[in-house]
Amino acid sequence: MACADLDRTLIYSANALALTGPDAELPRLLCVEMYQARPLSFVTSTAATSLELLSRTASLVPTTTRTPEQYARVRLPGPPPAHAICANGGFLLVDGEEDASWSASVRKKVADCATMLDVYEHVRSLSGDFTLSVRTASDLFVYTVVERDRLPDGWVEALAAWCAARNWKVSLQGRKVYCLPVPLTKSAAAVEIAHRTGASRLLAAGDSLLDTELLEVADAAVRPAHGELHEQSHTGTAVTGAAGILAGEEIISWLLARALSPSFVPPTGSWRDVPA
Repeated sequence: MACADLDRTLIYSANALALTGPDAELPRLLCVEMYQARPLSFVTSTAATSLELLSRTASLVPTTTRTPEQYARVRLPGPPPAHAICANGGFLLVDGEEDASWSASVRKKVADCATMLDVYEHVRSLSGDFTLSVRTASDLFVYTVVERDRLPDGWVEALAAWCAARNWKVSLQGRKVYCLPVPLTKSAAAVEIAHRTGASRLLAAGDSLLDTELLEVADAAVRPAHGELHEQSHTGTAVTGAAGILAGEEIISWLLARALSPSFVPPTGSWRDVPA
């Protein structure tokens, strides 16, 4: 089973491509997401071929902080994934449909944290001319879109400290600052799917702090040479040689190689220690 973050891990917006060199030598891209009738997210054609093979070789589980509605816009090459994780673990989708029992269990876990409204109002109170919007997602978490080059020094750190005292966490990804309840994790949903499906190995890929627990419980994990984890020199995972969309191509090849030859991955992931 391969759990992979989407944005800036598997798929890339035009602003995140990080391509250099003569135009005639750049890789061909395939659009995998439309938004308001415009192309939004891409993979390379090489990555598309590998993704289709990966989805037919292993159980590919898109694992994203996107809401289910945002995830529904993404059309990865290959058959539709049987399982997907959305809202950072708040939703577990089975054949595209919400697993209601999982959603209910998540909401019980976050009930002991500060309310979403409290966090939303606090983030709004900290807004300035660098803030483009403050929003809530799936009645579970808060995020704000900011102008990175105008973000005040220490702003994210101060917000993180305030949230930590209320059992929330903060992650800066591109232009978005996410605030989420601590119990809301991708790893918990990934472990649930692994137990349900009887997975023999759990592979993982991600680029942000919100992917940390997922990468740590997996038997083997990989991250791109960009993003929050790279900026903090996160260890314990494989790292791509390239950044941007070419890192996504490497990540998919890395996952595919281990899916085709699972003996390369020793069964050491701590996800086995979590009761089904």
